[in-house]
Order: sequence, then structure tokens, then C-alpha cells
Amino acid sequence: MGERKLDTEGCQGIKFKNVTPDVFSCMKKKFRNYGIEVQSGNSGVLEGKGIIAHFSWDGEANLSIEIKERPLDTYCGQVSGKFRAFWRECQGL
Repeated sequence: MGERKLDTEGCQGIKFKNVTPDVFSCMKKKFRNYGIEVQSGNSGVLEGKGIIAHFSWDGEANLSIEIKERPLDTYCGQVSGKFRAFWRECQGL
């Protein structure tokens, strides 16, 4: 397994708006299909592919994800870009 980087200097939190229950469910499915396990419920941990992140959804429209660890050879923008692509796909954009 590759080395991971603890994000002490940090990736900025990722904020998503217009995350309906259907979009949230879709995003969780996309994470799982990509190899990232998602805790059940509206908040918890995403973990897989060397990434550990905390997520919190308000149950209506707002989802935030904070990346805690990532592979050494992966930039914050790569991770957030992938997460944003999932959101766009689930929005039908």
C-alpha cells in the first residue's frame, strides 16, 4: 500500500449545495463504486484508495467533506475534482 499524507496543512473543505436526498444517495453509491467506503447516515467517514475524509450532510441541501489523509502522490485538487465530478454526475449536469 502506498504512503499516505496526513493533511495537517490541509486541503480546504469541499462544500456542495443543492444536495437533495437522491443526489446524496447517488454520491454515496459513486464513492462505493470507486472503492471508497462510506459510513451510513448523514455524517461520518469516507475511506478508501488512501483517502480518509469526514463528511456531513444537513439532510436537505448542504454537504461538506473535509479530507484528512490522502496518498502522497495525490493533490487536494485531484481528490476534490473527483468528488465534484460525482456531484455533477448525480445532479445530471
